[in-house]
Amino acid sequence: MAVCGHGGNLALAAELFPGAPQPWLDLSTGLNPFAYPFQMPDEHSFTRLPDLPEALEACAARAYEAPPPIQIVAAPGSQALIQALPRLHRLDGKPSPRIGILGMTYAEHALNWRAVGARVQEDMDLDALATMDVAIVVNPNNPDGRLLPPAALLDLAARLSKHGGLLIVDEAFMDFEAPETHFVPVMPENGVLVLRSFGKAYGLGGLRLGFALTGPKLAADLRAWFGPWAVSGPAIAIGRQALGDSLWLVEARKRLETMGTALDRLLCEAGFAVLGGTRLYRLVTHEKAAAWFARLGEAGIFVRRFAERPLWLRFGIPGDAPALSRLAEALKVGIR
Repeated sequence: MAVCGHGGNLALAAELFPGAPQPWLDLSTGLNPFAYPFQMPDEHSFTRLPDLPEALEACAARAYEAPPPIQIVAAPGSQALIQALPRLHRLDGKPSPRIGILGMTYAEHALNWRAVGARVQEDMDLDALATMDVAIVVNPNNPDGRLLPPAALLDLAARLSKHGGLLIVDEAFMDFEAPETHFVPVMPENGVLVLRSFGKAYGLGGLRLGFALTGPKLAADLRAWFGPWAVSGPAIAIGRQALGDSLWLVEARKRLETMGTALDRLLCEAGFAVLGGTRLYRLVTHEKAAAWFARLGEAGIFVRRFAERPLWLRFGIPGDAPALSRLAEALKVGIR
């Protein structure tokens, strides 16, 4: 079964809507529109090989409140980790593991496990996941924002551990959720791996930085897989700045909530029903979603559509008043 992939493909947008006004208003991704205001790293970050990322990983461990037994591995984006994990599992002696994925979610998980010959089942529930070799939960989920409490994940991890299973929790959109919903502070040392995305929360997707939090063995395997210099010097420097700035994260959450409320109002006035989402995007439904996708594209506004759910659209959060006004005008014109 096909599941949702990713947005941000403006080359496709230009191909679909060659007459659209420029520049594009890209609402197809879940990136924070309020990018972290980093200080430019010194020239040595660009001209010499990067240092090992221990200092960056220590900043991430503090920011994510990782308990001491848990190790953290920096990588060039959480997508790179998603691609690496199936290959590592094969090297660990299971050439065709059974992979269970909770609900409809980010397509790259299933795609990469199938690429190594794994038997992948999607749209599973928690009871079925507990019988798998590897269980994958995106939390909060992309695209509907479903959020499982840590207690449910701990129970799932315990059930998997009875037969040596692995729980992967993808927390790419977790940064702006309430602290009591975060799994990392209570995660067990063995049989669990948590993914965190830096670029989404800090609006710096082009920096390519992400983290895996897990026990010593899998952490060592990941470090060996990526080898030296996996994370660039500028990414290490900027990541340390941002992860150490907890006040900025609080203020960014407030801005996202304000702009998200305004987006909700516009969407409801245009006849969309909000199905869910996070502080970085909204999932909506409309009986004429395809026509709305086309209308917005013609206006130079790119949103996320789903081939397997033709009545769904996902809107990222507009980043400023002009962006919100541009969307409002396109929605007021309506569809033919």
